[in-house]
Amino acid sequence: MAEELTPETPEETEDQPIKQRKNGLYPGVSDELAENMKSGWADTELHGLEPIAQADRTAERRAALSARFPGERLVVPAGNLKTRSNDTEYAFRASTEYAYLTGDQTQDGVLVLEPAEDGHEATVYLLPRSDRENGEFWLDGQGELWVGRRHSLTEAEQLLGIPAKDVRELAAALKEATGPVRAVRGHDAGIEAALADKVTAERDEELRVYLSEARLIKDSFEVSELEKACAATARGFEDVVKVLDKAEATSERYIEGTFFLRARVEGNDIGYGSICAAGPHATTLHWVRNDGDVRSGDLLLLDAGVETNELYTADITRTLPINGRYTDLQRTIYDAVYEAQEAGIAAVKPGAAYRDFHDAAQRVLAEKLVEWGLVEGPVERVLELGLQRRWTLHGTGHMLGMDVHDCAAARTEAYVDTTLAPGMCLTVEPGLYFQADDLTVPEEYRGIGVRIEDDILVTEDGNRNLSDALPRRSDEVEAWMASLKG
Repeated sequence: MAEELTPETPEETEDQPIKQRKNGLYPGVSDELAENMKSGWADTELHGLEPIAQADRTAERRAALSARFPGERLVVPAGNLKTRSNDTEYAFRASTEYAYLTGDQTQDGVLVLEPAEDGHEATVYLLPRSDRENGEFWLDGQGELWVGRRHSLTEAEQLLGIPAKDVRELAAALKEATGPVRAVRGHDAGIEAALADKVTAERDEELRVYLSEARLIKDSFEVSELEKACAATARGFEDVVKVLDKAEATSERYIEGTFFLRARVEGNDIGYGSICAAGPHATTLHWVRNDGDVRSGDLLLLDAGVETNELYTADITRTLPINGRYTDLQRTIYDAVYEAQEAGIAAVKPGAAYRDFHDAAQRVLAEKLVEWGLVEGPVERVLELGLQRRWTLHGTGHMLGMDVHDCAAARTEAYVDTTLAPGMCLTVEPGLYFQADDLTVPEEYRGIGVRIEDDILVTEDGNRNLSDALPRRSDEVEAWMASLKG
């Protein structure tokens, strides 16, 4: 990784504490070099750009937002770079709220809706092209010579369908703004500081909640993105199965790296940290260390999702026999989870209570635990007391979209206490987890964890499994794995 060109720091003198050359900005850079770098560059402005695919959708979303908060200034930041270590940063991912409303994904961007007579006037504030006259583009660490070309404000307007202005002027303008203001917090400290005396936590939370609930129903563009994410994820799972022998010779990280390659080739990234849990690690719900052994005879719980270039993610789990064949006990546990998932998926339909699919899956798992003698029945008693939760652990699903746990700020009455409607997309993911140190179950159960997860779209007449390209039934999983290894 190249180190940035840092101008030399001259010695301080009594009459000129910080000596600067005539170029005025960068000590240690000769006038000749500074002048040379100003000129000789081709005009690279792009003309006649077509709007991004979701421009009409984002306009509709902004219109709905405008109608919800008339007469108020609304500020939605993309966020800033975050330091990983010293002078390196994490890869930037725009805030979900900002990307949902603009389709833009650039760092430091801010969407502002200014009150107007007929609603709001939207402006997106962005970093313009790097200035070559003052040397910014080659001497600033975020200059385009270092990090790549960014769109001009004119290009951004063509792509996004929103007037664009220089974001470096925004903080000062917001400090002078009058009237009611709401902002999405947690993404841009500079913007929050500029608005500190104009906003309240309660009002800002209402904005965040609204934007979360607005994403509960997916439009056709969003559904198509989720379909892409699921298709790419299925191919990533196939990639993993093909290299399980190599993973056995290394570790879970071989699995993680294999899936990550697919995510980066076909999408923007992984939608969340991949869970590549082999053997007893499968009983840890969010095992993302992925540094354990991969052994023949054990199970691999792979929970992973590709995030598309438009930031929609899949969330799929399969529990696979590493050697291609389930043992009798593994199959018994796996088939119980499969049966629970079937019951859960069947409960996903318009008009059903959101909690129905969880209850249906939990009932099946409770029945199995009683049948195996691991908990004392009857089943109604087990469910009433929640005794099955020692081994089922988590809820059976969640909303899915631009965030893997989408719509998380929605009110309880709009989410878990609501009824399902066409366009909602959710996961159905029951599991059974027998910890390696659980003395309440027979020894042969200990260290076995199974989860099966699919992404389910609520349709007008029921549901559609967006991730059905991957087999789920135990015999079909074995046949699928054999075909890929064969």
